[in-house]
Formats: sequence, C-alpha cells, structure tokens
Amino acid sequence: MSSPLAFVTEPHAAPTPPDQRSAVLRDPGFGRVFTDHMAAIRYRDGKGWHDAKITARAAVPMDPATAVLHYSQQIFEGLKAYRTADGGAVMFRPEANARRFQKSAERLAMPILPQDAFIEALDALVKIDRDWIPEGDGSLYLRPFMFASEVFLGVKPSSEYLFLVIASPVGSYFKSKDSAVSVWVSQDLTRAAPGGTGAAKCGGNYAASLLAQLEAAKHGCEQVVFLDAVERRWIEELGGMNIFFVFDDGSMQTPPIGGTILPGITRASIITVAKGMGIKVREEPYAFSQWREDAASGRLRETFACGTAAVLTAIGSVKFDGGNFTIGNGGSSGQTEKLRATLVDIQRCRAPDPHGWVHRVF
Repeated sequence: MSSPLAFVTEPHAAPTPPDQRSAVLRDPGFGRVFTDHMAAIRYRDGKGWHDAKITARAAVPMDPATAVLHYSQQIFEGLKAYRTADGGAVMFRPEANARRFQKSAERLAMPILPQDAFIEALDALVKIDRDWIPEGDGSLYLRPFMFASEVFLGVKPSSEYLFLVIASPVGSYFKSKDSAVSVWVSQDLTRAAPGGTGAAKCGGNYAASLLAQLEAAKHGCEQVVFLDAVERRWIEELGGMNIFFVFDDGSMQTPPIGGTILPGITRASIITVAKGMGIKVREEPYAFSQWREDAASGRLRETFACGTAAVLTAIGSVKFDGGNFTIGNGGSSGQTEKLRATLVDIQRCRAPDPHGWVHRVF
C-alpha cells in the first residue's frame, strides 16, 4: 500500500533549550522524558487518511465519550532510532513494524495505515528531533500508536481515528545492573487465549498482564512468564517480550507463533542471525515442567528474553508458586552475549547488514 500523504511541518515555537536537553540525555531512564515534536495523521470514514503533520508535542483533547475510552480500540508499535558513528541516524526494520501495525489494525477492526505513511512519519519525527538521539549506548525510542477518536457510545468500530508518533530518549530498559533478570511464572493468570488478540500489539494485552507483573514484583522478580491459557502447561512469552532457550548442544528453542504470542521483530531477527551462525533453532512448544527438569540436569544452559526495549536479556533465576530454580550460572552466558552483540552491531551500523534491515534516516 502506498500513501499520497504530504506532511506539513509546524516546528515547536519554544523547543527545549540545548543545555536542558543535554542534562536530560546524560541519564534519560526509560520512557520518562519526551522530545519536542510528534507526528499526527487523522482518519475518517469516507475521507480516508488526511491532515498529516509534524507538530509540537502537546496534550490530546478528548471528549469523555471518545470511543477508545469505552471500547479500547487501540494499537501501538515500538522501535528505536540509533545514532551512527558518522553522525547520522538509522532505524531497525521499520517496514516490519509497519506490517505488524497493519495486522494489529486488521484484528481490531481499524483502518490500515499505508506502510509509506507509517515510515514517513517516523523519518520526519527523527529528523526534526535529531538532537534528542543519545550518544553511546542510548537510543531514541519511537512509539507509533492509533486509537478510536470518534465521540459516541455504542459497540461498533469507530468511524474516526488518530495516528500519532511520539519519541523518548532512553537508556537501559531494566533498572537492575545485574547481568541477568529473575522472572516469576504465573500459573493462574494468562495473557492471551486462542482466537483472542495475543498476536496483535494492543493495549488490552498489556493491561491483562499487569496484575501478574505486580505478582512478580512482590516475589522480587523483574518480569512475568505466562503459560498457555488452555492447559496451563506450555511457556508462551513474558509480559512484553519473547523467550528463547539455549541447550548444551548449542541449539535453541522458542515457542511457535500461533495467534497467542506476539510475533516479535527482535525474535524473528534473532532466529535469522542464529541460523546464519550455524545455530539450529526450533520453533516448538516447551513445557514449564521440562524447563525445570532441563535446568536441573544441565541440559539447558541459557534462557533469554528479547524485545525492542531490552534487545536480549538473560534470565538467571525462575520463581513460581512452590519453588525456584537457577539457569546455568545464574548470569548472562556466551551464546546470549554473542547473539546480543551481533544484533546490536547490525542495528548500530558497526557490522555489515547482509539482510537489508537497517533503514537510514539521515
């Protein structure tokens, strides 16, 4: 799908002063500070996508009867812009994010935003807020999202939508300085069921994970692992990340995509990179009981979570109602570190990009 949209740029009248911006960029945290501008496109039945602009980031006026507040028609994406050694900026696989955004929109009965418009909005925002991209290991996190903006009460798809992109300079996703995180396995609460919205990136999936995440925090864990909703047996994914298992023969396994798991772009990239390194990767179900047994026997050497925000993060310890176990040495190990370094080097243009994944912004 192509887009005839032309973006109008309305620069911020009073952007953040350089000294204030520099102070923020020294330690931005994650998702707490935002750049000066945002991208916006409106949609209305009968008119289609229109009014594309780059404008000052501002509050969005909202009537109390706005559809999203009542029926949760909302989807989003997450990706990053990285500063390169030559002073430019790149994004990693934005076309894949655009396609997934379209799939999410289809599942939530929302209009399909053309891929060109999605990427142009990202490019334009990164260009105008280029001074917000951190140096070093930081990045500019980009959050495209769309919601039902029609003012009405009634269970039906909205006739109006607003697509926005905001940006936030970020550092490390996890606050802990440890090389691996601990996770809590939720054996009662589930994230998604067959036929549901598990494969769509919509806010409701994340809202459904929050109670389990609170439970994880009470047990001293950074993240929660969900099991399948039918048998409560098979490992699916974390609250916001996919999961991989590394075995003593060097092979890897990850739960298969089947409608209840988000098809992660980092996940897909890892599979491609690993196969290119000669690593055997299986996309097969893996039972929680097997995870425990393999960790105890030593057959399982590493487990890691992956996603846009955290890239690859080793899982060192696992807790559940009735016990706990440690994976390998409890820290980040060789294969996890090697895959992470390889992927990050491609993302930041420090290594060749044989797959054409890197998108140059400027």
